[in-house]
Amino acid sequence: MKNLKPLFLALSLSTMTITTAQATNYQSIQPQQKQVAGYYHYQMDGVQITALLDGTNFISPSLFKNLSNEEIQNILKKYYADQAKGIQTSVNAFLVKNSNTLTLVDSGTADCFGAHLGSVSTNLKAAGYQPEQVDTILLTHLHPDHSCGVSKNGVANFPNATIYVAEDEANYWLNPKSLKSIPKEKQSGYLATTDKIKTALAPYQAKQQFKTFKLGDQINGFEVISTAGHTPGHFSYKLKTPQKDVIFIGDIVHSHTIQFDRPETAIEYDIDPEQAVQTRLKQFADYAQNGQTIAAPHLPFPGIGHIYSQDGKSYQWMPIHFTD
Repeated sequence: MKNLKPLFLALSLSTMTITTAQATNYQSIQPQQKQVAGYYHYQMDGVQITALLDGTNFISPSLFKNLSNEEIQNILKKYYADQAKGIQTSVNAFLVKNSNTLTLVDSGTADCFGAHLGSVSTNLKAAGYQPEQVDTILLTHLHPDHSCGVSKNGVANFPNATIYVAEDEANYWLNPKSLKSIPKEKQSGYLATTDKIKTALAPYQAKQQFKTFKLGDQINGFEVISTAGHTPGHFSYKLKTPQKDVIFIGDIVHSHTIQFDRPETAIEYDIDPEQAVQTRLKQFADYAQNGQTIAAPHLPFPGIGHIYSQDGKSYQWMPIHFTD
């Protein structure tokens, strides 16, 4: 037994040495950087759609109308989506490579909303493209989280692109006469928004790279679809492919939980809440019945998927399956 004591002592010291080395090694490991989910390539019938993450934001549950806080929390809990900071919302843009064109649908925020957003240009480069390659920008509407990303500090982020937006949308935000139609209590907010929009668009307007369209027009193979309500000239864009249509829906929906369970629920950002609800109900029913692929700027990144309904009253968001 006496002979075994030195062996036990040696083993004990050896274990202590290994444990100490492991602890030292663990302490030397530097904290990893933040989660990376900047872009996602989705291939479909010869068309490549690249979702670009601008960032994530948190919005207050109180922004959703005609629902009690209890109803909202019950929906969020069902989806395991209750957020201590608020309801998490993505801000996405979509780059479409089709034939010889490169089209950006919406553009993110640049620096209009702070450092937690504004990554579209960075993620576009990470995805293997250069901003100078973009030849067309389709804006679903002119809210700053969709339009600010086209420029920064008075310089165009996509210098060779032409911007397209609906004529009704341009008139509402860019025509000084529109202020008269805005209720007085909302005029200061309207003017702050128009300042951001005008600043973002200025470099393109100066070079005649800003154009408007009307219902019935087509732009580089995209069909325009009036989806007014969220804003007066809100439009979605349909791209036909041999197998299935892809529709870039803009802001007809802001939550993959609340507004899918309760699609009749408007959000505070809707300029015409009643029309916005009717638009969502109409479009959701169409998408659920016909199975179009949907690209949405405020659904969880990458924001590409399908809309499903079992009863025609409530809906589910079905994200695409990851493919490499």
